[in-house]
Amino acid sequence: MSTDSGPLSDEDSTMGDGVDLNGHANGIGNGSHLPMSDDEDMSLLQTVPPRRNLKRKKSNYAESSDEDDIPLASSPAKQPTSAAIPMPGAVAATTVPSSKASKSKRLGTKKEESDDDGYLKKPQKKKPRKKVKKEESSDDDIPIVAPKSSARKRKVKPETRKTPAKKAKKEEDVEQPASKVNGKAKAREINDGEDEGKGKGKGKKKKKEEEQEEEVYRWWEADPNGDGSVKWQTLEHNGVIFPPPYESLPSHVKMKYNGKDVRLPPESEEVAGFYGALIESDHAKDTVFNKNFFNDWKEILKKHPPLDGTKITTFEKCDFRPMFDYFESEKAKKKALSASEKKELKKAKDDMELKYTTCLLDGRKEKVGNFRVEPPGLFRGRGEHPKKGSLKLRVRPEDITLNIGKDAPVPIPNMPGKWKSIQHDNTVTWLATWTENINQSHKYVFLAAGSSLKGQSDMMKFEKARELKNYVDRIRANYSGDLRLPFVLETRKAKMKLTPLAVVHSVVNMLLLSPRTSSSSIFWNIRIFKENKEDDDSLFDRVTTASLNKHLNSEMKGLTAKVFRTYNASATFQRLLDESDLEGATLQEKLNAYNKANRLVAILCNHQRSVPKTHDQSMEKMRQKYKGLKYDRMKLRHGLFGMDSKYKKIDKYKEDESDIDDDWIVEYEEQMKSKEIEKAEKKFAKENEKLTEDDLKPQLDSVLEARIRHIEEEFKRLAKERGKTTVAVKGNKTPEKLMEGIDKLTERIKSFKLQMVDRDEGKEVALGTSKINYLDPRITASWCKIHDVPIEKLFSKTLQVKFPWAMEVDTEWKF
Repeated sequence: MSTDSGPLSDEDSTMGDGVDLNGHANGIGNGSHLPMSDDEDMSLLQTVPPRRNLKRKKSNYAESSDEDDIPLASSPAKQPTSAAIPMPGAVAATTVPSSKASKSKRLGTKKEESDDDGYLKKPQKKKPRKKVKKEESSDDDIPIVAPKSSARKRKVKPETRKTPAKKAKKEEDVEQPASKVNGKAKAREINDGEDEGKGKGKGKKKKKEEEQEEEVYRWWEADPNGDGSVKWQTLEHNGVIFPPPYESLPSHVKMKYNGKDVRLPPESEEVAGFYGALIESDHAKDTVFNKNFFNDWKEILKKHPPLDGTKITTFEKCDFRPMFDYFESEKAKKKALSASEKKELKKAKDDMELKYTTCLLDGRKEKVGNFRVEPPGLFRGRGEHPKKGSLKLRVRPEDITLNIGKDAPVPIPNMPGKWKSIQHDNTVTWLATWTENINQSHKYVFLAAGSSLKGQSDMMKFEKARELKNYVDRIRANYSGDLRLPFVLETRKAKMKLTPLAVVHSVVNMLLLSPRTSSSSIFWNIRIFKENKEDDDSLFDRVTTASLNKHLNSEMKGLTAKVFRTYNASATFQRLLDESDLEGATLQEKLNAYNKANRLVAILCNHQRSVPKTHDQSMEKMRQKYKGLKYDRMKLRHGLFGMDSKYKKIDKYKEDESDIDDDWIVEYEEQMKSKEIEKAEKKFAKENEKLTEDDLKPQLDSVLEARIRHIEEEFKRLAKERGKTTVAVKGNKTPEKLMEGIDKLTERIKSFKLQMVDRDEGKEVALGTSKINYLDPRITASWCKIHDVPIEKLFSKTLQVKFPWAMEVDTEWKF
């Protein structure tokens, strides 16, 4: 299909009266819509023929958001000199329990060009306390160790740390302040943080899970420097799981064409439903999206025309609103399910997928990453992608090649069909592969991020970037000098290390590379490269990824263009963190300094994002919470003054909350009263539900009425206190206890203000991409130890699982 986005033909023009029947006016909708992400579980019968291939196929790895590079041979690098020390959580974040590795003959050493799989050799025996040279390659083309059957395993005593995730959440997400009810101050007013870290009935379960993971395969200790071409000896898995087949809509749900119901066969109805679910999204406002969808749908309609003979030729006459309304009603039904019903559905889904979640790699059970085949739907793309709206076809067993061990049983697909092929290549790490129809890119199924193979790949990638420190000054001096040499076209093209881009973009790049920041010879070279080229032509039309990486490899073995990106990001990040003066800083000040450095690196890597639609709403909620904290402190101050007016003379207690006025206090207390009443009603209903389950008599409504009356009396008391600076304190509170509560709230207010600033400054920057792909995780692990920052504050559980090897560096480690 053509990638241009010209107008629809005359045949597809709008009706004479200008009415658009697509379920929205003029093809434009607003509001929410049924989510249609790349991972949704909608289905499609494969009926569209394959698209015309692009000029050049591009490998697309399902677990990587980075650019693609040609795998190159690796070169030895210096062994890290710092010793590793244990970090809590590293053991728990590794693989599932291991078993004895089975022995088998090594398979062939066929090479594969893959970003995640490099070349490696048979691992050497590791000698204690002796440095071993590392064989490394760039980025995702990483040499992977083939773990020996006799790889050392150690039994690790299960850790029983208090749930860090809950603790982190409590510290970061400040709860909405609530007024005092029942004559007792809220725990967060007086005793804020005292109960942080305590589990809520889950301690035994967590301990049991940790005890089951006693035997952990610590590959970074067993053989971190392996460098051979064989990645595994035995591999057994259950393939991939396909999405369920399409189920036709109820007979009363039909799209309309020119105002009349249309009876569509399942194949055509399914594709119409893909669009119907999106009519109130931004996608339905996009001309290119609509054009690509309609063109592909017409191809489906040719093979599976409407059963009532309707001829669908004009997009504007199509009304998908009935489909959208049905999908919304189904969403509402699912949302209305009880917690137990949702739990049962989730359990059924998990049970069905259980066998696909793990594989046996050299006798060890390891988790599989993306084992679900993407369901069919409409392609979204990023930004102004010319193919957005195109139809993503259903992937079938006939499209998929599996990679398993020679002696492993061939898995049976969960839908009718036979696998495209079965291979036994132990020089690659993927388990399954296929080609998607939109961009003809290759999709792969790999092991999970926390697996030994993936961990080795990540570690080698960052070590390669770290090795570049020893070469980068010389490399930059070389190509800067070559730019001034007599004109040699190919040399200059390669030495400038720029990938192909259109001539029209070169003006922007010339502005970015101004003489104030770089040599004017760059301008001269770009002027030469622009000669005899149109705006859409490639500026460096004779430079390819392969030729560029070949040149880089002559500068440093194993070097690719992407290694520069990883090096620049990590080196800059390390420098920015080292420049921060955090002596005496609070935890939130440390977190803000870290996030600021992360933002600057994300900007360097151009990891931008559009401001989230909910940002303003989110910031307004934070401002209300901020004022709520000040309200709580104000009530404690007034209570302290009521005990003894001498405290009014103490500076840290006499400062009033000038940004909360009487009108705001009235509104805030009304909101708090409504929330307290709602909470009482829910608690009452839950108590009665429990009594009914136990065959006991439920409580009378009078019990709830009494609770509500008590809440209303408390808020009447608060209303009487408005405008007063001295109030009576209920309960047995001492001045010391009130002062302690005021001090804690003051710190929370200061910390929350920093959170607000951090949230607002990061609204246009995507921090996750650089943290996952370009920032050496050991920088963060070492920094956390130096500044006594819990790793959970900066690395999610997913990242801790992905980088367990990085968690054990010491405070002396530097990138």
